[in-house]
Amino acid sequence: METYRKTNGLRQRILVVDDEFINREILGNILSRDYEITYAENGKEAWEQLQDRKYHISLILLDLLMPEMDGFQVLERLKDNETLKNIPVIVMTSEDSAEVQSIRMGAADFITKPYDMPEVILARCQRIIELYEDKSIIRSAEKDELTGLYSREFFYEYIRQLETYNDRRPIDAIVLNIDHFHMINEMYGRTVGDEVLRRTGAILLGLADRYSCIGCRIDADTFYLYMDHQDSYEGVFTPLQEELDRLTQLPRIRFRIGVYPEVDKSIPVEQWFDHAKMTCDRIRGDYTRQLYYYSKEQNEADLYHERLINDIEEAIRNRDFLVFFQPKYAIQGIEPRLRSAEALVRWKHPELGMISPGDFIPLFESNGLIQKLDHYVWKEAAHQIREWKSDFGIEVPISVNVSRIDIYDPELKEKLLHLLEENGLAPEDLLLEITESAYSDDAQGLIEVVNDLRDSGFRIEMDDFGSGYSSLNMITTIPIDVLKMDMKFIRDMNKGEKNRKMVEMVVEIAKFLDVGVVAEGVEEENQLVTLKDMGCDVIQGYYFSKPVPAKEFEPFIREEIEKREREGGTC
Repeated sequence: METYRKTNGLRQRILVVDDEFINREILGNILSRDYEITYAENGKEAWEQLQDRKYHISLILLDLLMPEMDGFQVLERLKDNETLKNIPVIVMTSEDSAEVQSIRMGAADFITKPYDMPEVILARCQRIIELYEDKSIIRSAEKDELTGLYSREFFYEYIRQLETYNDRRPIDAIVLNIDHFHMINEMYGRTVGDEVLRRTGAILLGLADRYSCIGCRIDADTFYLYMDHQDSYEGVFTPLQEELDRLTQLPRIRFRIGVYPEVDKSIPVEQWFDHAKMTCDRIRGDYTRQLYYYSKEQNEADLYHERLINDIEEAIRNRDFLVFFQPKYAIQGIEPRLRSAEALVRWKHPELGMISPGDFIPLFESNGLIQKLDHYVWKEAAHQIREWKSDFGIEVPISVNVSRIDIYDPELKEKLLHLLEENGLAPEDLLLEITESAYSDDAQGLIEVVNDLRDSGFRIEMDDFGSGYSSLNMITTIPIDVLKMDMKFIRDMNKGEKNRKMVEMVVEIAKFLDVGVVAEGVEEENQLVTLKDMGCDVIQGYYFSKPVPAKEFEPFIREEIEKREREGGTC
Protein backbone atom coordinates (compact mmCIF):
# COMPACT_ATOMS: atom_id res chain seq x y z
CA MET A 1 0.00 0.00 0.00
CA GLU A 2 2.87 2.35 0.80
CA THR A 3 4.34 1.90 -2.69
CA TYR A 4 0.97 2.68 -4.28
CA ARG A 5 0.58 5.79 -2.09
CA LYS A 6 4.00 7.16 -3.01
CA THR A 7 3.58 6.40 -6.69
CA ASN A 8 0.31 8.34 -6.78
CA GLY A 9 1.39 11.23 -4.55
CA LEU A 10 -1.02 10.33 -1.75
CA ARG A 11 0.02 11.68 1.68
CA GLN A 12 -1.39 10.97 5.11
CA ARG A 13 -2.35 13.90 7.35
CA ILE A 14 -1.04 14.51 10.87
CA LEU A 15 -2.74 16.86 13.34
CA VAL A 16 -0.14 18.65 15.50
CA VAL A 17 -1.65 19.99 18.74
CA ASP A 18 0.64 22.27 20.78
CA ASP A 19 0.09 25.70 22.33
CA GLU A 20 3.66 26.85 21.55
CA PHE A 21 4.24 28.17 18.04
CA ILE A 22 7.91 27.15 17.96
CA ASN A 23 7.06 23.52 18.77
CA ARG A 24 4.46 23.43 16.00
CA GLU A 25 7.01 24.86 13.56
CA ILE A 26 9.69 22.35 14.55
CA LEU A 27 7.38 19.37 14.14
CA GLY A 28 6.02 20.77 10.87
CA ASN A 29 9.54 21.08 9.44
CA ILE A 30 10.38 17.51 10.49
CA LEU A 31 7.23 15.92 9.10
CA SER A 32 6.06 18.08 6.17
CA ARG A 33 8.34 16.39 3.65
CA ASP A 34 6.40 13.11 4.05
CA TYR A 35 3.01 14.19 5.43
CA GLU A 36 0.32 16.81 5.15
CA ILE A 37 0.26 18.81 8.42
CA THR A 38 -2.71 20.41 10.17
CA TYR A 39 -2.21 22.50 13.33
CA ALA A 40 -4.19 23.29 16.47
CA GLU A 41 -3.11 25.62 19.30
CA ASN A 42 -5.03 23.82 22.07
CA GLY A 43 -7.27 20.88 22.80
CA LYS A 44 -10.49 22.75 22.11
CA GLU A 45 -9.36 23.80 18.64
CA ALA A 46 -8.11 20.26 17.94
CA TRP A 47 -11.45 18.79 19.01
CA GLU A 48 -13.35 21.17 16.74
CA GLN A 49 -11.17 20.14 13.78
CA LEU A 50 -11.75 16.48 14.55
CA GLN A 51 -15.49 17.04 14.80
CA ASP A 52 -15.50 18.96 11.51
CA ARG A 53 -14.00 15.94 9.72
CA LYS A 54 -12.85 18.09 6.85
CA TYR A 55 -9.74 15.96 6.61
CA HIS A 56 -9.03 12.34 7.36
CA ILE A 57 -6.51 12.40 10.21
CA SER A 58 -4.03 9.51 10.27
CA LEU A 59 -2.21 10.56 13.46
CA ILE A 60 -2.46 13.10 16.30
CA LEU A 61 0.68 14.55 17.92
CA LEU A 62 -0.70 15.80 21.24
CA ASP A 63 0.89 18.08 23.83
CA LEU A 64 -0.45 17.45 27.31
CA LEU A 65 -0.17 20.87 29.03
CA MET A 66 -2.32 23.40 27.13
CA PRO A 67 -4.88 26.10 27.97
CA GLU A 68 -8.68 25.75 27.47
CA MET A 69 -8.53 21.94 27.01
CA ASP A 70 -5.44 19.95 27.90
CA GLY A 71 -4.19 16.74 26.30
CA PHE A 72 -5.65 14.48 28.97
CA GLN A 73 -9.13 15.86 28.27
CA VAL A 74 -8.64 15.25 24.54
CA LEU A 75 -7.60 11.65 25.24
CA GLU A 76 -10.68 11.17 27.42
CA ARG A 77 -13.01 12.47 24.72
CA LEU A 78 -11.36 10.39 22.02
CA LYS A 79 -11.72 7.24 24.11
CA ASP A 80 -15.48 7.80 24.43
CA ASN A 81 -16.09 8.63 20.75
CA GLU A 82 -16.88 5.59 18.54
CA THR A 83 -15.90 7.42 15.36
CA LEU A 84 -12.63 9.00 16.51
CA LYS A 85 -11.28 6.57 19.10
CA ASN A 86 -9.30 4.58 16.52
CA ILE A 87 -7.12 7.55 15.48
CA PRO A 88 -3.68 6.87 17.00
CA VAL A 89 -2.21 9.50 19.36
CA ILE A 90 1.44 10.16 20.16
CA VAL A 91 1.79 12.21 23.32
CA MET A 92 4.49 14.90 23.49
CA THR A 93 5.80 15.37 27.04
CA SER A 94 8.90 15.67 29.20
CA GLU A 95 7.32 14.17 32.36
CA ASP A 96 7.78 10.44 32.96
CA SER A 97 4.64 10.10 35.09
CA ALA A 98 2.55 11.76 32.37
CA GLU A 99 3.83 9.21 29.86
CA VAL A 100 2.49 6.29 31.90
CA GLN A 101 -0.89 7.96 32.48
CA SER A 102 -1.36 8.88 28.83
CA ILE A 103 -0.50 5.35 27.64
CA ARG A 104 -3.13 4.00 30.05
CA MET A 105 -5.65 6.46 28.60
CA GLY A 106 -5.13 5.13 25.10
CA ALA A 107 -2.09 6.91 23.65
CA ALA A 108 -0.10 4.76 21.23
CA ASP A 109 3.35 6.16 21.97
CA PHE A 110 5.14 9.25 23.28
CA ILE A 111 7.84 11.66 22.11
CA THR A 112 10.11 13.29 24.65
CA LYS A 113 10.68 17.01 24.54
CA PRO A 114 12.78 18.77 23.34
CA TYR A 115 12.55 17.62 19.71
CA ASP A 116 16.26 17.13 19.12
CA MET A 117 16.11 13.80 17.25
CA PRO A 118 14.16 14.43 13.98
CA GLU A 119 14.83 10.96 12.52
CA VAL A 120 13.47 9.27 15.63
CA ILE A 121 10.32 11.42 15.55
CA LEU A 122 9.77 10.68 11.85
CA ALA A 123 10.37 6.96 12.33
CA ARG A 124 7.95 6.77 15.28
CA CYS A 125 5.21 8.57 13.36
CA GLN A 126 5.66 6.33 10.36
CA ARG A 127 5.61 3.19 12.51
CA ILE A 128 2.48 4.17 14.45
CA ILE A 129 0.56 5.17 11.30
CA GLU A 130 1.46 1.88 9.58
CA LEU A 131 0.53 -0.18 12.65
CA TYR A 132 -2.86 1.48 13.02
CA GLU A 133 -3.66 1.36 9.30
CA ASP A 134 -2.85 -2.34 9.29
CA LYS A 135 -4.95 -2.77 12.42
CA SER A 136 -7.83 -0.90 10.77
CA ILE A 137 -7.67 -3.14 7.71
CA ILE A 138 -7.55 -6.23 9.94
CA ARG A 139 -10.44 -4.94 12.03
CA SER A 140 -12.59 -4.36 8.94
CA ALA A 141 -11.87 -7.90 7.69
CA GLU A 142 -12.17 -9.49 11.13
CA LYS A 143 -15.86 -8.90 11.69
CA ASP A 144 -18.96 -9.30 9.57
CA GLU A 145 -20.23 -5.74 9.31
CA LEU A 146 -23.91 -6.69 9.49
CA THR A 147 -23.88 -9.06 12.47
CA GLY A 148 -20.71 -8.23 14.39
CA LEU A 149 -19.68 -11.89 14.31
CA TYR A 150 -16.26 -13.00 13.08
CA SER A 151 -15.56 -13.47 9.39
CA ARG A 152 -14.69 -16.95 8.13
CA GLU A 153 -10.90 -16.77 8.07
CA PHE A 154 -10.59 -14.96 11.40
CA PHE A 155 -13.00 -17.43 12.98
CA TYR A 156 -10.86 -20.37 11.91
CA GLU A 157 -7.64 -18.62 12.95
CA TYR A 158 -8.98 -17.73 16.41
CA ILE A 159 -10.02 -21.34 16.91
CA ARG A 160 -6.55 -22.55 15.96
CA GLN A 161 -5.04 -20.11 18.47
CA LEU A 162 -7.50 -21.12 21.19
CA GLU A 163 -6.78 -24.78 20.57
CA THR A 164 -3.09 -24.27 21.37
CA TYR A 165 -4.23 -23.74 24.99
CA ASN A 166 -7.43 -25.77 24.84
CA ASP A 167 -6.41 -29.06 23.28
CA ARG A 168 -7.89 -31.26 26.04
CA ARG A 169 -11.31 -29.62 26.53
CA PRO A 170 -14.16 -31.23 24.54
CA ILE A 171 -15.52 -28.87 21.89
CA ASP A 172 -18.66 -28.91 19.76
CA ALA A 173 -18.87 -27.50 16.22
CA ILE A 174 -22.31 -26.11 15.41
CA VAL A 175 -23.89 -24.89 12.18
CA LEU A 176 -27.14 -22.89 12.17
CA ASN A 177 -29.03 -22.13 8.99
CA ILE A 178 -32.10 -19.93 8.56
CA ASP A 179 -34.43 -22.11 6.53
CA HIS A 180 -35.69 -20.55 3.27
CA PHE A 181 -34.05 -17.22 4.09
CA HIS A 182 -34.31 -16.12 0.45
CA MET A 183 -38.10 -16.16 0.87
CA ILE A 184 -37.84 -13.59 3.66
CA ASN A 185 -35.95 -11.26 1.30
CA GLU A 186 -38.45 -11.84 -1.49
CA MET A 187 -41.58 -11.46 0.63
CA TYR A 188 -40.55 -8.66 3.01
CA GLY A 189 -37.58 -7.01 1.30
CA ARG A 190 -33.84 -7.04 1.89
CA THR A 191 -34.08 -4.50 4.72
CA VAL A 192 -36.18 -6.91 6.76
CA GLY A 193 -33.86 -9.78 5.79
CA ASP A 194 -30.84 -7.79 7.00
CA GLU A 195 -32.63 -7.07 10.27
CA VAL A 196 -33.25 -10.80 10.78
CA LEU A 197 -29.53 -11.45 10.24
CA ARG A 198 -28.57 -8.57 12.53
CA ARG A 199 -30.86 -9.83 15.29
CA THR A 200 -29.57 -13.37 14.86
CA GLY A 201 -25.98 -12.12 15.16
CA ALA A 202 -26.85 -10.16 18.31
CA ILE A 203 -28.51 -13.20 19.89
CA LEU A 204 -25.55 -15.43 19.05
CA LEU A 205 -23.15 -12.85 20.47
CA GLY A 206 -25.25 -12.98 23.62
CA LEU A 207 -24.57 -16.71 23.91
CA ALA A 208 -20.96 -15.86 24.67
CA ASP A 209 -22.15 -14.34 27.96
CA ARG A 210 -23.81 -17.61 29.01
CA TYR A 211 -21.62 -20.20 27.31
CA SER A 212 -17.99 -20.38 26.32
CA CYS A 213 -18.22 -19.89 22.57
CA ILE A 214 -17.31 -17.75 19.56
CA GLY A 215 -19.27 -17.43 16.33
CA CYS A 216 -19.15 -16.26 12.74
CA ARG A 217 -21.47 -15.69 9.80
CA ILE A 218 -20.09 -17.93 7.09
CA ASP A 219 -22.36 -16.70 4.31
CA ALA A 220 -25.76 -15.08 3.81
CA ASP A 221 -27.88 -17.20 6.15
CA THR A 222 -25.46 -19.66 7.77
CA PHE A 223 -23.71 -19.26 11.13
CA TYR A 224 -20.93 -21.29 12.78
CA LEU A 225 -20.34 -21.66 16.53
CA TYR A 226 -17.31 -23.03 18.37
CA MET A 227 -18.58 -23.98 21.82
CA ASP A 228 -17.52 -25.91 24.89
CA HIS A 229 -19.27 -29.28 24.81
CA GLN A 230 -22.90 -29.33 25.98
CA ASP A 231 -24.75 -32.53 26.85
CA SER A 232 -27.92 -31.09 25.30
CA TYR A 233 -28.71 -28.13 23.07
CA GLU A 234 -32.45 -28.05 23.55
CA GLY A 235 -32.16 -25.40 26.22
CA VAL A 236 -29.49 -23.48 24.34
CA PHE A 237 -31.32 -22.74 21.11
CA THR A 238 -34.97 -22.73 22.17
CA PRO A 239 -34.57 -19.20 23.64
CA LEU A 240 -32.83 -18.19 20.42
CA GLN A 241 -35.86 -19.20 18.37
CA GLU A 242 -38.30 -17.55 20.77
CA GLU A 243 -36.35 -14.31 20.98
CA LEU A 244 -36.00 -14.03 17.22
CA ASP A 245 -39.74 -14.63 16.78
CA ARG A 246 -40.44 -11.85 19.28
CA LEU A 247 -37.95 -9.34 17.90
CA THR A 248 -38.77 -9.71 14.21
CA GLN A 249 -42.54 -10.21 14.57
CA LEU A 250 -42.52 -12.24 11.33
CA PRO A 251 -44.26 -15.57 10.75
CA ARG A 252 -42.11 -18.22 12.40
CA ILE A 253 -38.51 -18.18 11.21
CA ARG A 254 -37.14 -21.71 11.34
CA PHE A 255 -33.57 -22.61 12.18
CA ARG A 256 -31.89 -25.85 11.17
CA ILE A 257 -29.06 -26.81 13.51
CA GLY A 258 -26.33 -29.38 12.94
CA VAL A 259 -24.06 -30.34 15.84
CA TYR A 260 -20.76 -32.19 15.63
CA PRO A 261 -20.26 -33.04 19.33
CA GLU A 262 -16.83 -33.53 20.88
CA VAL A 263 -14.96 -32.92 17.64
CA ASP A 264 -12.02 -35.03 16.57
CA LYS A 265 -9.12 -32.67 17.17
CA SER A 266 -6.80 -34.71 14.98
CA ILE A 267 -8.57 -33.40 11.85
CA PRO A 268 -8.48 -29.78 10.54
CA VAL A 269 -10.80 -27.18 12.07
CA GLU A 270 -12.51 -26.61 8.72
CA GLN A 271 -13.48 -30.28 8.62
CA TRP A 272 -15.26 -30.00 11.99
CA PHE A 273 -17.66 -27.53 10.46
CA ASP A 274 -17.94 -29.47 7.19
CA HIS A 275 -19.29 -32.36 9.28
CA ALA A 276 -21.66 -30.08 11.19
CA LYS A 277 -22.92 -28.46 7.98
CA MET A 278 -23.52 -31.80 6.31
CA THR A 279 -25.51 -32.78 9.40
CA CYS A 280 -27.47 -29.53 9.24
CA ASP A 281 -28.23 -30.08 5.56
CA ARG A 282 -29.57 -33.58 6.24
CA ILE A 283 -32.70 -32.15 7.87
CA ARG A 284 -33.47 -29.67 5.09
CA GLY A 285 -37.17 -30.03 4.37
CA ASP A 286 -37.73 -32.21 7.47
CA TYR A 287 -40.10 -30.21 9.63
CA THR A 288 -40.31 -32.90 12.32
CA ARG A 289 -36.92 -31.93 13.76
CA GLN A 290 -34.85 -28.82 14.05
CA LEU A 291 -31.61 -30.14 15.55
CA TYR A 292 -29.55 -33.09 14.36
CA TYR A 293 -26.33 -34.64 15.64
CA TYR A 294 -23.43 -35.83 13.53
CA SER A 295 -22.48 -39.50 13.64
CA LYS A 296 -19.44 -41.17 12.15
CA GLU A 297 -21.59 -43.90 10.59
CA GLN A 298 -23.85 -41.38 8.88
CA ASN A 299 -20.85 -39.40 7.67
CA GLU A 300 -19.32 -42.53 6.13
CA ALA A 301 -22.62 -43.20 4.37
CA ASP A 302 -22.74 -39.61 3.11
CA LEU A 303 -19.17 -39.84 1.82
CA TYR A 304 -20.01 -43.13 0.12
CA HIS A 305 -23.03 -41.55 -1.57
CA GLU A 306 -20.97 -38.54 -2.59
CA ARG A 307 -18.44 -40.90 -4.16
CA LEU A 308 -21.20 -42.60 -6.16
CA ILE A 309 -22.55 -39.24 -7.34
CA ASN A 310 -19.11 -38.11 -8.44
CA ASP A 311 -18.40 -41.37 -10.27
CA ILE A 312 -21.59 -41.71 -12.33
CA GLU A 313 -20.31 -39.81 -15.38
CA GLU A 314 -17.14 -41.89 -15.63
CA ALA A 315 -19.12 -45.09 -15.02
CA ILE A 316 -21.38 -44.29 -17.97
CA ARG A 317 -18.40 -43.47 -20.20
CA ASN A 318 -16.61 -46.70 -19.23
CA ARG A 319 -19.82 -48.80 -19.32
CA ASP A 320 -19.31 -49.85 -15.70
CA PHE A 321 -23.09 -50.02 -15.44
CA LEU A 322 -24.11 -53.50 -16.53
CA VAL A 323 -27.60 -54.12 -17.85
CA PHE A 324 -29.01 -57.49 -16.81
CA PHE A 325 -32.21 -59.04 -18.08
CA GLN A 326 -34.88 -61.03 -16.21
CA PRO A 327 -37.29 -63.08 -18.34
CA LYS A 328 -41.06 -62.65 -18.09
CA TYR A 329 -43.20 -65.67 -18.94
CA ALA A 330 -46.82 -65.97 -20.02
CA ILE A 331 -48.34 -68.75 -17.92
CA GLN A 332 -51.90 -69.24 -19.18
CA GLY A 333 -51.01 -71.80 -21.87
CA ILE A 334 -50.03 -75.44 -21.53
CA GLU A 335 -46.47 -74.48 -20.75
CA PRO A 336 -44.87 -71.12 -19.86
CA ARG A 337 -43.77 -69.07 -22.86
CA LEU A 338 -41.15 -66.31 -23.00
CA ARG A 339 -43.03 -63.07 -23.44
CA SER A 340 -40.48 -60.33 -22.75
CA ALA A 341 -37.74 -59.25 -20.32
CA GLU A 342 -37.07 -56.50 -17.83
CA ALA A 343 -33.83 -54.49 -17.98
CA LEU A 344 -32.21 -54.18 -14.54
CA VAL A 345 -29.01 -52.25 -13.95
CA ARG A 346 -26.00 -53.28 -11.88
CA TRP A 347 -22.84 -51.28 -11.15
CA LYS A 348 -19.46 -52.96 -11.36
CA HIS A 349 -17.27 -50.25 -9.86
CA PRO A 350 -13.54 -50.59 -10.68
CA GLU A 351 -12.58 -49.92 -7.04
CA LEU A 352 -15.68 -50.61 -4.93
CA GLY A 353 -16.73 -53.78 -6.71
CA MET A 354 -20.38 -54.68 -7.34
CA ILE A 355 -22.68 -52.02 -5.92
CA SER A 356 -26.26 -52.89 -5.03
CA PRO A 357 -28.97 -51.04 -6.96
CA GLY A 358 -30.49 -50.30 -3.55
CA ASP A 359 -27.48 -48.09 -2.87
CA PHE A 360 -27.46 -46.00 -6.03
CA ILE A 361 -30.98 -46.05 -7.54
CA PRO A 362 -32.72 -44.16 -4.67
CA LEU A 363 -29.73 -41.83 -4.43
CA PHE A 364 -29.89 -40.91 -8.12
CA GLU A 365 -33.67 -40.58 -7.97
CA SER A 366 -33.33 -38.03 -5.14
CA ASN A 367 -30.87 -35.79 -6.97
CA GLY A 368 -32.04 -36.07 -10.59
CA LEU A 369 -29.07 -38.12 -11.84
CA ILE A 370 -31.42 -41.03 -12.49
CA GLN A 371 -32.21 -39.48 -15.88
CA LYS A 372 -28.63 -40.01 -17.05
CA LEU A 373 -28.76 -43.62 -15.92
CA ASP A 374 -32.18 -44.20 -17.50
CA HIS A 375 -30.97 -42.95 -20.87
CA TYR A 376 -27.95 -45.25 -20.64
CA VAL A 377 -30.17 -48.27 -19.88
CA TRP A 378 -32.58 -47.36 -22.70
CA LYS A 379 -29.71 -47.35 -25.19
CA GLU A 380 -28.32 -50.65 -23.92
CA ALA A 381 -31.77 -52.27 -24.02
CA ALA A 382 -32.55 -51.03 -27.54
CA HIS A 383 -29.16 -52.26 -28.75
CA GLN A 384 -29.82 -55.67 -27.16
CA ILE A 385 -33.28 -56.03 -28.74
CA ARG A 386 -31.73 -55.31 -32.14
CA GLU A 387 -28.87 -57.76 -31.54
CA TRP A 388 -31.16 -60.61 -30.48
CA LYS A 389 -33.41 -59.94 -33.45
CA SER A 390 -30.38 -60.12 -35.75
CA ASP A 391 -28.90 -63.25 -34.13
CA PHE A 392 -32.09 -65.27 -33.54
CA GLY A 393 -34.72 -63.74 -35.81
CA ILE A 394 -36.98 -63.23 -32.80
CA GLU A 395 -38.12 -60.05 -31.08
CA VAL A 396 -37.92 -59.97 -27.29
CA PRO A 397 -39.53 -56.77 -25.98
CA ILE A 398 -37.71 -55.24 -23.01
CA SER A 399 -39.23 -53.22 -20.18
CA VAL A 400 -37.24 -50.17 -19.12
CA ASN A 401 -37.80 -47.77 -16.25
CA VAL A 402 -39.08 -44.24 -16.92
CA SER A 403 -38.44 -42.05 -13.87
CA ARG A 404 -40.50 -39.08 -12.78
CA ILE A 405 -37.82 -36.69 -14.01
CA ASP A 406 -37.97 -38.36 -17.45
CA ILE A 407 -41.73 -37.95 -17.62
CA TYR A 408 -41.54 -34.18 -17.42
CA ASP A 409 -38.81 -33.92 -20.04
CA PRO A 410 -40.55 -32.13 -22.95
CA GLU A 411 -38.37 -34.07 -25.40
CA LEU A 412 -39.06 -37.51 -23.90
CA LYS A 413 -41.10 -38.89 -26.81
CA GLU A 414 -38.67 -37.55 -29.43
CA LYS A 415 -35.69 -39.11 -27.60
CA LEU A 416 -37.41 -42.49 -27.41
CA LEU A 417 -38.50 -42.44 -31.05
CA HIS A 418 -35.00 -41.42 -32.15
CA LEU A 419 -33.54 -44.32 -30.17
CA LEU A 420 -35.93 -46.76 -31.83
CA GLU A 421 -35.14 -45.38 -35.28
CA GLU A 422 -31.39 -45.79 -34.67
CA ASN A 423 -31.90 -49.47 -33.89
CA GLY A 424 -34.62 -50.28 -36.42
CA LEU A 425 -37.23 -51.01 -33.74
CA ALA A 426 -40.93 -50.35 -33.28
CA PRO A 427 -42.50 -48.67 -30.21
CA GLU A 428 -43.95 -51.98 -29.00
CA ASP A 429 -40.41 -53.37 -28.64
CA LEU A 430 -39.60 -51.03 -25.76
CA LEU A 431 -42.02 -51.33 -22.84
CA LEU A 432 -42.11 -48.30 -20.54
CA GLU A 433 -42.41 -48.91 -16.79
CA ILE A 434 -43.69 -46.03 -14.65
CA THR A 435 -44.03 -46.48 -10.89
CA GLU A 436 -47.40 -46.13 -9.21
CA SER A 437 -46.07 -43.33 -6.97
CA ALA A 438 -45.34 -41.21 -10.06
CA TYR A 439 -49.04 -41.28 -10.92
CA SER A 440 -49.89 -40.23 -7.38
CA ASP A 441 -47.61 -37.16 -7.49
CA ASP A 442 -49.18 -35.40 -10.46
CA ALA A 443 -51.85 -37.59 -12.00
CA GLN A 444 -53.20 -35.10 -14.53
CA GLY A 445 -49.81 -33.98 -15.82
CA LEU A 446 -48.57 -37.54 -16.15
CA ILE A 447 -51.75 -38.71 -17.86
CA GLU A 448 -51.19 -36.20 -20.65
CA VAL A 449 -47.62 -37.39 -21.20
CA VAL A 450 -48.58 -41.07 -21.09
CA ASN A 451 -51.49 -40.62 -23.49
CA ASP A 452 -49.10 -38.98 -25.94
CA LEU A 453 -46.67 -41.91 -25.65
CA ARG A 454 -49.45 -44.47 -26.11
CA ASP A 455 -50.73 -42.60 -29.17
CA SER A 456 -47.22 -43.09 -30.61
CA GLY A 457 -47.44 -46.85 -30.09
CA PHE A 458 -45.63 -47.33 -26.77
CA ARG A 459 -47.07 -49.73 -24.19
CA ILE A 460 -47.12 -48.50 -20.58
CA GLU A 461 -46.67 -50.71 -17.52
CA MET A 462 -47.54 -49.44 -14.04
CA ASP A 463 -44.68 -50.76 -11.91
CA ASP A 464 -44.92 -51.73 -8.21
CA PHE A 465 -48.70 -51.55 -8.18
CA GLY A 466 -49.91 -51.80 -4.58
CA SER A 467 -46.79 -50.25 -3.04
CA GLY A 468 -48.12 -46.70 -3.37
CA TYR A 469 -51.33 -44.94 -2.45
CA SER A 470 -53.31 -44.72 -5.67
CA SER A 471 -57.03 -44.48 -5.17
CA LEU A 472 -59.28 -46.93 -7.02
CA ASN A 473 -60.95 -43.96 -8.68
CA MET A 474 -57.61 -42.81 -10.09
CA ILE A 475 -56.80 -46.31 -11.34
CA THR A 476 -59.86 -46.17 -13.58
CA THR A 477 -58.70 -42.96 -15.27
CA ILE A 478 -54.98 -43.44 -15.78
CA PRO A 479 -53.83 -44.77 -19.16
CA ILE A 480 -51.90 -48.05 -18.80
CA ASP A 481 -51.53 -51.35 -20.65
CA VAL A 482 -50.17 -53.56 -17.85
CA LEU A 483 -50.33 -53.65 -14.04
CA LYS A 484 -47.16 -55.02 -12.45
CA MET A 485 -48.06 -56.38 -9.04
CA ASP A 486 -45.55 -55.48 -6.31
CA MET A 487 -43.54 -58.51 -5.21
CA LYS A 488 -44.53 -58.11 -1.54
CA PHE A 489 -48.01 -59.41 -2.52
CA ILE A 490 -46.47 -62.58 -3.97
CA ARG A 491 -44.09 -63.06 -1.04
CA ASP A 492 -46.99 -63.09 1.44
CA MET A 493 -49.59 -64.67 -0.83
CA ASN A 494 -49.66 -68.13 0.81
CA LYS A 495 -49.34 -66.86 4.38
CA GLY A 496 -53.06 -66.45 4.92
CA GLU A 497 -56.45 -66.05 3.31
CA LYS A 498 -56.38 -62.24 3.48
CA ASN A 499 -53.08 -62.10 1.64
CA ARG A 500 -54.37 -64.44 -1.04
CA LYS A 501 -57.52 -62.35 -1.42
CA MET A 502 -55.43 -59.23 -1.95
CA VAL A 503 -53.65 -60.85 -4.89
CA GLU A 504 -56.98 -62.01 -6.33
CA MET A 505 -58.29 -58.46 -6.00
CA VAL A 506 -55.35 -57.01 -7.97
CA VAL A 507 -55.89 -59.60 -10.72
CA GLU A 508 -59.60 -58.72 -10.81
CA ILE A 509 -58.77 -54.98 -11.02
CA ALA A 510 -56.58 -55.71 -14.06
CA LYS A 511 -59.39 -57.71 -15.68
CA PHE A 512 -61.86 -54.93 -14.93
CA LEU A 513 -59.53 -52.38 -16.55
CA ASP A 514 -58.95 -54.80 -19.46
CA VAL A 515 -55.18 -54.65 -19.02
CA GLY A 516 -52.58 -57.36 -18.53
CA VAL A 517 -51.17 -58.20 -15.12
CA VAL A 518 -47.60 -59.20 -14.30
CA ALA A 519 -46.61 -60.75 -10.96
CA GLU A 520 -43.07 -59.99 -9.82
CA GLY A 521 -40.99 -61.97 -7.37
CA VAL A 522 -42.31 -65.46 -8.13
CA GLU A 523 -39.89 -67.98 -6.63
CA GLU A 524 -41.85 -71.19 -6.01
CA GLU A 525 -43.94 -73.51 -8.16
CA ASN A 526 -46.93 -73.28 -5.81
CA GLN A 527 -46.93 -69.52 -6.35
CA LEU A 528 -46.99 -70.05 -10.12
CA VAL A 529 -49.87 -72.53 -9.86
CA THR A 530 -51.88 -70.22 -7.61
CA LEU A 531 -51.36 -67.22 -9.90
CA LYS A 532 -52.29 -69.26 -12.96
CA ASP A 533 -55.52 -70.36 -11.30
CA MET A 534 -56.33 -66.74 -10.46
CA GLY A 535 -55.91 -65.72 -14.11
CA CYS A 536 -52.60 -63.87 -13.84
CA ASP A 537 -51.13 -63.39 -17.33
CA VAL A 538 -47.37 -63.07 -16.86
CA ILE A 539 -44.88 -63.75 -14.08
CA GLN A 540 -41.23 -63.03 -13.48
CA GLY A 541 -38.90 -63.99 -10.68
CA TYR A 542 -36.28 -66.44 -9.51
CA TYR A 543 -38.55 -69.38 -10.29
CA PHE A 544 -37.43 -68.95 -13.92
CA SER A 545 -34.26 -66.94 -13.48
CA LYS A 546 -32.54 -64.22 -11.57
CA PRO A 547 -31.52 -61.16 -13.65
CA VAL A 548 -28.64 -62.27 -15.90
CA PRO A 549 -26.27 -60.73 -18.47
CA ALA A 550 -27.35 -60.76 -22.10
CA LYS A 551 -25.29 -63.86 -23.00
CA GLU A 552 -26.80 -65.86 -20.16
CA PHE A 553 -30.27 -64.80 -21.29
CA GLU A 554 -29.81 -66.35 -24.73
CA PRO A 555 -30.72 -69.93 -23.64
CA PHE A 556 -34.22 -68.68 -22.81
CA ILE A 557 -34.51 -67.35 -26.35
CA ARG A 558 -33.29 -70.64 -27.86
CA GLU A 559 -35.75 -72.57 -25.72
CA GLU A 560 -38.59 -70.33 -26.91
CA ILE A 561 -37.55 -70.85 -30.53
CA GLU A 562 -37.60 -74.63 -30.03
CA LYS A 563 -41.12 -74.44 -28.58
CA ARG A 564 -42.32 -72.47 -31.59
CA GLU A 565 -40.70 -74.90 -33.97
CA ARG A 566 -42.36 -77.87 -32.25
CA GLU A 567 -45.68 -76.14 -32.66
CA GLY A 568 -44.92 -75.63 -36.32
CA GLY A 569 -44.84 -71.87 -35.94
CA THR A 570 -42.34 -69.47 -37.42
CA CYS A 571 -39.77 -67.39 -35.65
